[in-house]
Amino acid sequence: MAVSHEVLEPQAPIIITPVPMPVVVVAPQLCAPYAVALTVTKKVMSLHGNDFTITDPNDAVVLQVKGKGMMRHHRCVLLGANEQPILSFRGTMLTMHNKWEVFRGDSKSPSDLLFTARCPKLMQLLKTEMDIFLAGNNTDQQFCDFRLKGNYFDRNCAIYLGDSDIMIAQITRKYTAANVLLGRDTFNVTVFPNVDHVFVAALVVLLDEVHSKHRRHRQHFVAGLVTKGLLFL
Repeated sequence: MAVSHEVLEPQAPIIITPVPMPVVVVAPQLCAPYAVALTVTKKVMSLHGNDFTITDPNDAVVLQVKGKGMMRHHRCVLLGANEQPILSFRGTMLTMHNKWEVFRGDSKSPSDLLFTARCPKLMQLLKTEMDIFLAGNNTDQQFCDFRLKGNYFDRNCAIYLGDSDIMIAQITRKYTAANVLLGRDTFNVTVFPNVDHVFVAALVVLLDEVHSKHRRHRQHFVAGLVTKGLLFL
């Protein structure tokens, strides 16, 4: 594999602290007693949409999302390395919030709902925030079980327990010349010890979908202004 040369601003070192108790969302065997490093690569130029591949430090594929372009039709599936469905996503954009429901396997049954992710409809340009609610907890969704926040464009986001400052995973966005030329986005993810790494990977996919959708809306808005002669490029 060719190694790409890159120039990146130095990132602050990640301080990994143990979580108070194991964070199990999908399955307990997905919680390692040590920090798990994942690389999430999005292939933008794909026949099926925006495919994702999640690899470990040895470049072995551990998870993948095929045909993520289907998210525009409000559904996609996260697969294991053996291409068996682990999670399915269903999006809803008709409420005051952007909301996704995540189910076990390829199910759509309410009994298989694992969690709901929700973010404000009107997001600030440089601010990222997403609240996650576990199925069966806080049915009125007034208090989140997890919160993803940070700055997507500054390449730095983290996932926290509820509204606390207890971090369970960190996400950084990686820019390289090769990624630009090949139409790829890459995220480096550090999952803290005893945290469900499939749950974290699913949130990275949703994080990208949030910003991809807002980017598409901005592009359509600008194109509309140009068409109406209200903006000149």
